[in-house]
Amino acid sequence: MASKPRFTKQGTTPTPDPEGAPPPEGTLHPVDEKLPPLKMATTGLQHVAAMYAGVVAPPLIVGAAVGLSAKELTFLTGACLFTAGLATFLQTLGIWKIGARLPFVNGVTFAGVAPMLAVVDSTKDKDDALPIIFGAVIVAGLLGFIAAPFFSKMVRFFPPVVTGTVITLIGISLMPVAFGWMQGPNPAAGDYGSTKYLSLAGATLVIVLLLRRFTRGFVKQIAVLLGLVIGTLVAIPFDVTDFGPVADADVVGFPTPFHFGAPQFAAAAIVSLCVVMVVSMTESTADMLALGEIVDRPADEKTIAAGLRADTLGSAVSPLFNGFMCSAFAQNIGLVAMTKIRSRYVVATGGGFLVLMGLCPMAASLIAVVPRPVLGGAGVVLFGSVAASGIQTLVKAGLEKDNNVLIVAVSLAVGLIPISAPEFYHAFPETAKIILDSGISTGCVAAVVLNLLFNHTGRGGEADEVTAPMEPGGEISETRVPKQAAAH
Repeated sequence: MASKPRFTKQGTTPTPDPEGAPPPEGTLHPVDEKLPPLKMATTGLQHVAAMYAGVVAPPLIVGAAVGLSAKELTFLTGACLFTAGLATFLQTLGIWKIGARLPFVNGVTFAGVAPMLAVVDSTKDKDDALPIIFGAVIVAGLLGFIAAPFFSKMVRFFPPVVTGTVITLIGISLMPVAFGWMQGPNPAAGDYGSTKYLSLAGATLVIVLLLRRFTRGFVKQIAVLLGLVIGTLVAIPFDVTDFGPVADADVVGFPTPFHFGAPQFAAAAIVSLCVVMVVSMTESTADMLALGEIVDRPADEKTIAAGLRADTLGSAVSPLFNGFMCSAFAQNIGLVAMTKIRSRYVVATGGGFLVLMGLCPMAASLIAVVPRPVLGGAGVVLFGSVAASGIQTLVKAGLEKDNNVLIVAVSLAVGLIPISAPEFYHAFPETAKIILDSGISTGCVAAVVLNLLFNHTGRGGEADEVTAPMEPGGEISETRVPKQAAAH
């Protein structure tokens, strides 16, 4: 039997326990260790670097859609950094029954971007768009907080076939945003989509790919961030880089509560963001289960409920400081697995850096300097990685069962309608279009309903297996694996 490391006192190195005996009293689990200050700071910064691009992308996307000025976009980005830090504190340090107390980084979830863009598109006065979004996030967060202990018991209704489909849709739904960025900052300009902009986007994409291919460790982890920096420097001679936002930004600032107006509560937006909250809670549950195994502290029902409370409370509080819905960042789980540093206090230190960055508008303004084509080139990797993550989940979803093939096929088709046929729902009421125009929301609902129909009712749980891949346009094979054989 493989031996497990003996948990040690704070600041010491674990020693093997050949007997595999329980750790003696007074010893500390690696998750609860506090490392030396310098190591705590550097490893905490590494977590920030790994997730920074993911945190700033949603406010950039939504802020640009609303039509915010560079200064307001900087404010919104700083607010999201600040609230991500607060949510990370809740998750890692915890209070009462809130927080998984695992090395979990929280930040703005990508799942909410497409529904928020649908809200922006359907709002006549763009000044009302952010208040409507903030109101919907508050309600979704509070409802999620109440539902957390019950949701932790309902994980079986969100298997990989559902979560994988939704995560894939998140990535695919965001790709048009990256393609729009690649063409330039202003769709109405004569040079929109010009060779100059597309070349900058392509160069940035190549830089990110080369960094991912030929570097290791920390540099590889921050390849997207480095790609943005190098791409911006390359863009300077082309006169498409504006350093005005940095010059105009204050060194110290605070995300004033309700800066964009008091929250407004629109039913359609609330329903749409509640669906996103369900998706977010599902992703967080899966992440907690994975992280629990990595750090040798398996996440039980109590831990999952506490972690979901932190996610949802962080989301409910975030709009007070002009931030969006928060969720766990899966890329940081990979960082924990790679570095073998399991201390939750390291991640809490990273949360502290996020708060400090949110309180320094000049630091937050740096992302506003990055030209749109450069963002687009990096966005292809960033958003494509989200879709690839969903495909990885689908690989584990049991697609040898034709029921699951149908669930994925139909759910993806429903979720892709707003992308492939943007005017498909043009005859529907505006309130309904807020939900229907979000492929993530509709795809998620379709996946859950179809999973219940095929795998939780009647004989759906005994789905036959597909014995060979389907040819394009072909029908599902009627040749089945005998149930006795399939059971082995």
